[in-house]
Amino acid sequence: MKIGILGGGQLGRMLIQEALKYDDEFFVLDPSEDCPCAKIAHHTIGDFNDYNEVFNFGKDKDIVTIEIEHINVRALEDLEKQGVKVIPSPSIIKTIQQKILQKEFYKNNGIPSPDFSVFWEGERNLSALKPPFVQKMNTGGYDGKGVQVIKNTDELLNFWQAPSVVEDLVDIDKELSIILAKNEKGEVKAFPITEMVADSELNLLDFNICPADISQDTEKQIEEIAKTFIQSVEGAGLFAIELFLDKKGKVWVNETAPRLHNSGHQSQEGNFNSQFEQFYRVIKNLPLADTEAKGFSGMLNLVGEVGYSGKVKYNGLEEILKLPKTYVHLYGKTETKPGRKMGHINVLADSREELMERLIHIKSLVKVVSE
Repeated sequence: MKIGILGGGQLGRMLIQEALKYDDEFFVLDPSEDCPCAKIAHHTIGDFNDYNEVFNFGKDKDIVTIEIEHINVRALEDLEKQGVKVIPSPSIIKTIQQKILQKEFYKNNGIPSPDFSVFWEGERNLSALKPPFVQKMNTGGYDGKGVQVIKNTDELLNFWQAPSVVEDLVDIDKELSIILAKNEKGEVKAFPITEMVADSELNLLDFNICPADISQDTEKQIEEIAKTFIQSVEGAGLFAIELFLDKKGKVWVNETAPRLHNSGHQSQEGNFNSQFEQFYRVIKNLPLADTEAKGFSGMLNLVGEVGYSGKVKYNGLEEILKLPKTYVHLYGKTETKPGRKMGHINVLADSREELMERLIHIKSLVKVVSE
């Protein structure tokens, strides 16, 4: 089959790497000449936000999917009308790519998410806003971009004058994630809940730990959220639900990605099948894979160091490669810049304590710099 992917980044690269053991042909649409997928798939240089470029890219494909949600949905809707299979459905992509629609989806389906109000472009009355709160721009935000915390009235000067969600601030105890898959037959499987540890300066995921250290009650709340969400979504797909556990023991949905996700990378070696294997099976409508964890696993992002831009160099990588149960995944990006995701390292361990010690040690060894 001809499978087209909108976006040629690392998520698409790892999907294709996993799927190369099967018999399909992969095509990607991405504006960058040297995107991570360029060397392992048929690459069309183009804008996945442009209607004509998306439609022309997809019209001769059997299946079109995404590895980034900020794409032209209208083109996907028209491709679907032409008989091209589109996964996930254009309707859920449209809902999730707009924070306002996403929040309304949670509210309408009884999915617990922090209370919110909507700020429209042109509104000037900020005095009604009561900090602290989180502002999320309606479109275009991901990986911490387009999101800011307004802590006090002085910081209202930083408020973005753009359509936004203004959301109650959660007193966070833990950040958690669950990845769900549903095929066209309606079969559903979830990966074990993971726990995210963030880099407060870059607002990016630092470590991801599996399994999460949570109570049975917390696990039950998340299972109910996952069940409600997947029943409310039309069509097949793989979805990452990012969650907050507050200090009173209540679980809230932060946001959802309708695609492969950074919080599932440790599944490559830590689970019997990875999120990439699972998503391949979703788009091909195959039986879903076993998601059981093998034990304790974790992931460390390789992110460009502050102060370094240019041709990438990985300091300490040889030391990392000497370590047992340690797996390096580089994304094929030749240029680094501060905060750019360049790769990740997965680690296996026999206990949570050992896992954390190993991840912290590895982080001290490796630096992403420039030549």
